[in-house]
Amino acid sequence: MNTRNSASAVTIFRILAGLFSIGCFIALWHFGTNGTALGKLLPGPSVVLGKFVASFTTKIGKYTILGHAMWSLSRVMVAYTAAAVIGIGLGLAMGWYRTAEAIFRPFYEMIRPIPPIAWIPIAIIWFGLGESAKYFLIFLSAFASITLNSFDGARSVDRVLVGAAKMLGANDRQLFTSIVLPASTPYIFAGLQVALSTSWATVLAAEMVRSSEGVGWVIVSGMEMNNTTQILVGIIAIGLIGFMLATIMREVEAKLLAWNRQGT
Repeated sequence: MNTRNSASAVTIFRILAGLFSIGCFIALWHFGTNGTALGKLLPGPSVVLGKFVASFTTKIGKYTILGHAMWSLSRVMVAYTAAAVIGIGLGLAMGWYRTAEAIFRPFYEMIRPIPPIAWIPIAIIWFGLGESAKYFLIFLSAFASITLNSFDGARSVDRVLVGAAKMLGANDRQLFTSIVLPASTPYIFAGLQVALSTSWATVLAAEMVRSSEGVGWVIVSGMEMNNTTQILVGIIAIGLIGFMLATIMREVEAKLLAWNRQGT
């Protein structure tokens, strides 16, 4: 009971501390733009937050801000899912099977350091300016971290445990499903968490290159019209959605990997 009360107190403290920091930021923003030279370049928080709330019912271009967010999220989910399936499979294979590592790791190590943004010209040449280019860029951004963490997870398996399982008669399939995969799961989720953030950042960059919808387009459209308020509305939407995605992923990880938490 004391543990539960302590956890609740920590949660409440974190919420209050977060609200306090956000309140301080908004206050600084208000006083920094109220009747100052900065206020001529940057709208105050009341204007931006009012426009943000209105964007849920008033369209920006073809869609409301929710419609633009759904476009961006749909692009992320398609490519992110493909990267998760392929990246986890390849990472585990390279980490556990020497032959797979010898074949695939050199190629992977060559493409891993290349930023996703550097692939934009190639993506446009190969796929044009449609959706396929965006999927390709998001896939690359998520694939690298998922594969690397899956590889590290397979490599971290306790060899003593593997040896004991072999002595008890476990075959390769049983070793992989009963020992390697469970031991690698925390590493895989760490990679999925990082990949989700990079995927979200990449789709916004892709939408800024060429798109007619999406949160990235909202920012580019505001820039073209010299509409700072619209740009900030897009930035707020990006931050809130990114925060929500990270929170959801942490909650999913906490539920699925409750057995991995110390002290439980």
